[in-house]
Amino acid sequence: MPIGQRLMTTRVDTVNDGCHDGYVNKPDATNHEATLERLREVRAQAIEHTRIARQFSAERRQIMQSLVQVGFSQSDLARELGVSRQAIQKMLAS
Repeated sequence: MPIGQRLMTTRVDTVNDGCHDGYVNKPDATNHEATLERLREVRAQAIEHTRIARQFSAERRQIMQSLVQVGFSQSDLARELGVSRQAIQKMLAS
């Protein structure tokens, strides 16, 4: 073990009953069905937005690559988009 690094151990709580003992009170889902449905909807929307964002990112990269091929520099693209040249490099690399 390297100097200055502590060995971490996990302690088990043997005083309180755990979920495996069958003593945990679970909330009644029927009282919260509308909220749970909204949670599922929001999750589905977030997944869809992520998928769309990936498509836009790929399209942006293709457009930028085509502009670089016809002679635009990364600095030119950075000025047009109002970002740094390093940001353009990241966009082209991803």
